[in-house]
Amino acid sequence: MSYDRAITVFSPDGHLFQVEYAMEAVRRGSTAVGVRGKDCVVLAVERRALAKLQDPRTIRKIVSVDERSVLAFAGLTADARVLVNKTRIEAQSYRLTCEDAPSVEYLARYIARTQQRYTQRGGVRPFGIATLLAGFAEDGSPVLYQTDPAGTHSEWKAQVIGGRNAKSLREFLEKHWEEGLEEAKAVRMGIQALLEVVDSGAKNMEICVVRPGSAKSIMEEKDVDEIVKEIEAEAEEGKAKPSSEE
Repeated sequence: MSYDRAITVFSPDGHLFQVEYAMEAVRRGSTAVGVRGKDCVVLAVERRALAKLQDPRTIRKIVSVDERSVLAFAGLTADARVLVNKTRIEAQSYRLTCEDAPSVEYLARYIARTQQRYTQRGGVRPFGIATLLAGFAEDGSPVLYQTDPAGTHSEWKAQVIGGRNAKSLREFLEKHWEEGLEEAKAVRMGIQALLEVVDSGAKNMEICVVRPGSAKSIMEEKDVDEIVKEIEAEAEEGKAKPSSEE
């Protein structure tokens, strides 16, 4: 029997193959990195090469969900558009009912609940995306949540989704992340992680800084390029030192 034909059928060893295929769609997507700083959250995403005549403004991997929340995703862009629109409607509905903005945790829970619902019924398929949701808690501290196609959500200090090198990038973040990161260091860490998978530097990156009390701030390409050049210069110096010592 083919256990991947129906989403509601478990295989004998406990797998839901359609959910695993959705996770594979995420792995084949472009990389997104989230880094939580002392008073900000940095989202850095890989932008795939555009067609020569395509308008880059129409390809967005980082979107606002609500005044307090910004989302980055990896996976199928069409699925992301549908899920983001559902989440925006939920955020507006929450405001109308409770007369207050929904927390980032509430929105992460809603996204995860919606993704899980699409793994449990026949006639639907899972969303082929993972998300990073950034914003600020009630006490003003920065928060970063991740959701995946299975419908789980969790809070992170720094996380990578999408791309074939996610595991090695996560190890890089584990090694370099520390409590109380300043904004400049958090931005640098996000860019440094992306440089492992991006070939043409700042041109194929989108860096967003989420600060308290303001909407998302997308960094200019020239500012990103300056940091990229600094990192590359330091890497060259590091390579040159051992050879000069010999």
